[in-house]
Amino acid sequence: MMTVWYKIAGKWKQLSGGIKQRWGDLTHDERMQLTGQREVLAGTIQERFGVTRLKAKKQISKRSTDLKS
Repeated sequence: MMTVWYKIAGKWKQLSGGIKQRWGDLTHDERMQLTGQREVLAGTIQERFGVTRLKAKKQISKRSTDLKS
């Protein structure tokens, strides 16, 4: 799983559009500030959308798998 996340972090600007599709309420500036930081993204999703940290991480994992395809 970490290998996949490193690939995503390396292509963050290109993949930011996919993040926007899934979590549309995140602003462009927020997405750029995250710059591939998985834990920070999970915390931001948790705060913004009122989900548990575990659910946020599951959503990220699902999305990163979708983006890998």
